[in-house]
Amino acid sequence: MENTMVVLCTFPDIEQARQIGAALVERQVAACVNLLPGVESLYRWEGKVEKAGEVLGIIKTTRYAELEAAIHELHPYEVPEILALPVQAGSEAYLRWVAESCGKPS
Repeated sequence: MENTMVVLCTFPDIEQARQIGAALVERQVAACVNLLPGVESLYRWEGKVEKAGEVLGIIKTTRYAELEAAIHELHPYEVPEILALPVQAGSEAYLRWVAESCGKPS
Protein backbone atom coordinates (compact mmCIF):
# COMPACT_ATOMS: atom_id res chain seq x y z
CA MET A 1 0.00 0.00 0.00
CA GLU A 2 3.09 2.20 -0.13
CA ASN A 3 2.02 4.04 -3.31
CA THR A 4 -1.38 5.18 -1.99
CA MET A 5 -1.85 8.93 -2.35
CA VAL A 6 -4.44 11.55 -1.55
CA VAL A 7 -4.65 14.07 -4.39
CA LEU A 8 -6.23 17.52 -4.02
CA CYS A 9 -7.80 19.11 -7.09
CA THR A 10 -10.14 22.08 -7.38
CA PHE A 11 -12.93 22.40 -9.95
CA PRO A 12 -14.94 25.43 -11.11
CA ASP A 13 -18.36 23.99 -10.19
CA ILE A 14 -20.09 20.90 -8.83
CA GLU A 15 -21.26 19.57 -12.20
CA GLN A 16 -17.78 19.55 -13.72
CA ALA A 17 -16.39 18.12 -10.48
CA ARG A 18 -18.95 15.29 -10.61
CA GLN A 19 -18.31 14.57 -14.29
CA ILE A 20 -14.54 14.50 -13.94
CA GLY A 21 -14.67 12.62 -10.64
CA ALA A 22 -16.93 9.96 -12.15
CA ALA A 23 -14.64 9.62 -15.17
CA LEU A 24 -11.60 9.14 -12.89
CA VAL A 25 -13.37 6.41 -10.92
CA GLU A 26 -14.72 4.80 -14.12
CA ARG A 27 -11.20 4.71 -15.60
CA GLN A 28 -9.97 3.14 -12.34
CA VAL A 29 -7.29 5.79 -11.82
CA ALA A 30 -9.13 6.84 -8.62
CA ALA A 31 -10.79 4.66 -6.02
CA CYS A 32 -12.86 7.49 -4.55
CA VAL A 33 -13.41 11.19 -5.12
CA ASN A 34 -14.90 13.26 -2.28
CA LEU A 35 -16.34 16.60 -3.40
CA LEU A 36 -16.46 19.56 -1.04
CA PRO A 37 -18.43 22.46 -2.58
CA GLY A 38 -18.29 25.95 -1.16
CA VAL A 39 -14.52 26.42 -1.23
CA GLU A 40 -13.37 30.00 -1.76
CA SER A 41 -9.98 30.29 -3.44
CA LEU A 42 -7.74 33.35 -3.46
CA TYR A 43 -4.84 33.20 -5.89
CA ARG A 44 -2.65 35.20 -8.24
CA TRP A 45 -3.31 34.65 -11.96
CA GLU A 46 -1.78 36.65 -14.79
CA GLY A 47 -0.51 39.31 -12.38
CA LYS A 48 -3.82 39.89 -10.55
CA VAL A 49 -5.19 38.58 -7.28
CA GLU A 50 -8.34 36.61 -8.06
CA LYS A 51 -11.15 35.16 -5.96
CA ALA A 52 -13.32 32.25 -7.08
CA GLY A 53 -15.83 29.81 -5.67
CA GLU A 54 -14.66 26.27 -6.33
CA VAL A 55 -15.27 22.65 -5.44
CA LEU A 56 -12.41 20.76 -3.78
CA GLY A 57 -11.91 17.16 -4.85
CA ILE A 58 -10.12 14.80 -2.46
CA ILE A 59 -9.01 11.85 -4.59
CA LYS A 60 -7.60 8.53 -3.37
CA THR A 61 -5.35 6.63 -5.81
CA THR A 62 -2.47 4.22 -6.26
CA ARG A 63 -1.95 5.32 -9.88
CA TYR A 64 -0.75 8.90 -9.63
CA ALA A 65 0.84 9.33 -13.07
CA GLU A 66 -2.26 8.06 -14.88
CA LEU A 67 -4.53 10.11 -12.61
CA GLU A 68 -2.58 13.29 -13.32
CA ALA A 69 -2.71 12.65 -17.07
CA ALA A 70 -6.48 12.08 -16.91
CA ILE A 71 -7.03 15.28 -14.93
CA HIS A 72 -5.03 17.29 -17.47
CA GLU A 73 -7.10 15.71 -20.28
CA LEU A 74 -10.50 16.35 -18.65
CA HIS A 75 -10.06 19.53 -16.60
CA PRO A 76 -11.20 22.91 -17.99
CA TYR A 77 -8.46 24.93 -16.23
CA GLU A 78 -5.28 25.81 -18.10
CA VAL A 79 -3.33 24.97 -14.93
CA PRO A 80 -5.43 22.73 -12.66
CA GLU A 81 -4.46 22.33 -9.03
CA ILE A 82 -3.05 18.82 -8.62
CA LEU A 83 -1.30 18.20 -5.30
CA ALA A 84 -0.40 14.66 -4.25
CA LEU A 85 0.11 13.79 -0.61
CA PRO A 86 1.58 10.39 0.24
CA VAL A 87 -0.39 8.29 2.71
CA GLN A 88 1.87 7.45 5.66
CA ALA A 89 -0.59 5.15 7.43
CA GLY A 90 -4.21 4.08 7.32
CA SER A 91 -6.64 1.27 7.83
CA GLU A 92 -5.16 -1.79 6.13
CA ALA A 93 -8.59 -2.83 4.85
CA TYR A 94 -9.26 0.63 3.38
CA LEU A 95 -5.85 0.85 1.74
CA ARG A 96 -6.37 -2.60 0.22
CA TRP A 97 -9.77 -1.45 -1.12
CA VAL A 98 -8.15 1.64 -2.69
CA ALA A 99 -5.54 -0.54 -4.41
CA GLU A 100 -8.18 -3.03 -5.64
CA SER A 101 -10.49 -0.24 -6.85
CA CYS A 102 -7.73 1.34 -8.89
CA GLY A 103 -7.15 -1.93 -10.73
CA LYS A 104 -3.90 -2.69 -12.45
CA PRO A 105 -1.84 0.02 -14.15
CA SER A 106 -2.05 -0.05 -17.92
